[in-house]
Amino acid sequence: MPQSNTANAQKSAGAPALVISAKPVVLPAPDRGEDLQIRVSAPATGSDLPVIVFSHGFGWSMNGYAPLADFWAAHGFVVLQPTHLDSRTLALPADDPRTPRIWRFRIEDLKRVLDGLDLLEASVPGLGGRLDRSRIAVAGHSWGAQTASTLLGARVLDSDGVPGEDMSDPRVKAGVLLALTGLGDDLTPFAAEHFPFMKPSFGDMTTPALIVAGDHDQSHLSTRGPDWFTDPYTYSPGSKSLLTLFGAEHSLGGIPGYEVAETTDESPARVALIQQLTSAFLRSALYPEDTAWKAAATALEEDPDPLGRLQSK
Repeated sequence: MPQSNTANAQKSAGAPALVISAKPVVLPAPDRGEDLQIRVSAPATGSDLPVIVFSHGFGWSMNGYAPLADFWAAHGFVVLQPTHLDSRTLALPADDPRTPRIWRFRIEDLKRVLDGLDLLEASVPGLGGRLDRSRIAVAGHSWGAQTASTLLGARVLDSDGVPGEDMSDPRVKAGVLLALTGLGDDLTPFAAEHFPFMKPSFGDMTTPALIVAGDHDQSHLSTRGPDWFTDPYTYSPGSKSLLTLFGAEHSLGGIPGYEVAETTDESPARVALIQQLTSAFLRSALYPEDTAWKAAATALEEDPDPLGRLQSK
C-alpha cells in the first residue's frame, strides 16, 4: 500500500480513544472445572460499541495480544479476552481428564462469553448499557483462530472424514483469523496422533472473514509449507479476504506481545499493517456503510505493499 493510502486508512480510523481495561472479570463455569477469567478492554467513552471476542493461541492467556486488543479498543471496539484451559497461567497437567476435550472447552468458552455479556457489562464500572449486541465479531491467533473459526462455520471432520457438529453462532457477524492452520490431510504423524481435532472442513465457513497468513510460517505440524495457512481462504465460500504477509512467521511480526520470546520475526511495521487492516475490515463487516476497508483493500490489491498482498473473493 502506498504511504498516502496507509495514511488515509489511519486517518479514517480516527484518533485513538482513552481505553479502560479490567481483569479478571469472572464468569461462573461449574461444568468446566475452572471459572472463566476474562479481560475486558473498551474505549472510555461512547455507546453502541461493537464487540470482539478474542481467542488466544496455545499457552497464552487474557494477558496477551496487547498490540491487537489495545489498538482495537482504542478505535471503538469492546475486546473480550477469555483465558482458555490450556493457558500456562492455569498449569493444567497433561494427564488432566479435560485435556483431550480442551479444543471443545475453548469453543464453549467463546460461547459462554457471548451468553454472559450482561454480566460482563455490569461487572466493569462505566461499561453498563454501552455494548451493541447486534455487532459481534470473533478473532483468534493460531489455535485461537481455529477456535474462532468454528463460530464462523468451520467444522471438525470425524474419523470417517464426515463433518462433525455445526458449532457456528448466528450472533457472530464477522471474524479475523490469524495464522489459522489448514487441512488435516497434511498433518505430520505427530500432529495426527496428538491433535486429532486439527482436521477441519471449511466448506460451511460462510461468515465473512479476514484470514491473515505469513509466507514464512513453516509449521512443524504440517508436511506442507506456509501455503498450508491459506487453506481457510481457498476452501471456504465467500465472502473472504486473504492478507499474505511477506517474511512473516507464526507470530506475524509480534501480535502476541511486545518483545516476547515467541516472536522470531519482530516487525512493528507488519503489526501496524495488521492493526489497521483488521480494524478496517471489522468495522466494514459490522457497519456496511463504512468505506475504510473497501478503500484500503482496493489500494492493496491494485498496488501491493512491500509488507504483503491482499486477495478477496
